[in-house]
Amino acid sequence: MIKRGTYWTTGPEVEELEKTVANHIGAKFGVTFNSGTSALHAVLLACDVGTGDEVIVPSFTFIATANSALFVGAKPVFADIEERTYGLDPADVQEKITSRTRAIMPIHYGGLPCEIEALREIAEDHKLILIEDAAESIGASIDGRRVGSFGHAAMLSFCGNKVITTGEGGIIVTDSAEIREKLMLLRSHGRLESEPYFSTVKSLDYITLGYNWRISSLTAALGLSQMKKLDKVVRMRRENADYLTNQLSKIDEIDTPNAPHGYFHIYQMYTIRVKAGKDVRDALKSHLAKKEIMSKVYFDPVHLTQFYRERFGLNEGELPVSEKISREVLTLPLFPTLTREEMNYIIESIIEFFRK
Repeated sequence: MIKRGTYWTTGPEVEELEKTVANHIGAKFGVTFNSGTSALHAVLLACDVGTGDEVIVPSFTFIATANSALFVGAKPVFADIEERTYGLDPADVQEKITSRTRAIMPIHYGGLPCEIEALREIAEDHKLILIEDAAESIGASIDGRRVGSFGHAAMLSFCGNKVITTGEGGIIVTDSAEIREKLMLLRSHGRLESEPYFSTVKSLDYITLGYNWRISSLTAALGLSQMKKLDKVVRMRRENADYLTNQLSKIDEIDTPNAPHGYFHIYQMYTIRVKAGKDVRDALKSHLAKKEIMSKVYFDPVHLTQFYRERFGLNEGELPVSEKISREVLTLPLFPTLTREEMNYIIESIIEFFRK
């Protein structure tokens, strides 16, 4: 790989990774990017979403979901979530549709599919673009159908904390040849790459505005090695999640993850809910930190960040379910090589907290 020289960013590994991920999802095409955020930005551009348009997004998400709409000059419109999957609530999405709505962009939270089939029906009824932010959910499915195959396009992330990782990176999968062609231009300075740029003596033309959003061949090679382990990694995560749930579900003060029937959860995150709310949740987080157990809140509502409050005049109370769940959730450590001893330590530490 290192000896290949000019193929440092256009080597065969890039195309192979794109085909491998697309085949896994059940999509025709894949286009890789240097991050999931770049991929979201690019796919909105490729779908011609722009100034004057509205994109319906959740607030219970990483901020990049909402920011990507602003990147292209569109307005993110926040809809509430439902408590079954923590995904966009189809009923509230219906309420938020206006004459300016161009796209719906739901997330699949922590490896659990959202109610994507209902959202797809809404998008079809209103002739809207459906883009799945599946950053956390490669391998997840509903009744055997992979997350990422329901919309016009989907983004999957290879960031360091995801189920598989290239350190940083992302991919768009789609069945649309038109979207794929636009994405290829956007990620490489708008250059029409009829031949590999770094291994040709020909001058290649630039036909649109583009960005430097490519991944390297080294990154793609790492992704390919990770994809070979995906099924094993998911199995190990699910086994660890089952063990945690079996033990933690005995604690009355918390709720453990519970996937609906037919929903295949890959547990990119293992998130519990503390029934008593924010004060007790935060106290538990501090207690675990003293025990050297890392836990985090995923997610604080995007619409209540300083930037979105000031930009759009948003306040508490506008998305009651999102705000309620955000006050209760706590994500615990979960990874494939987490040992039974380590899990028992987490469980015992949580039991100790509530006994006090």
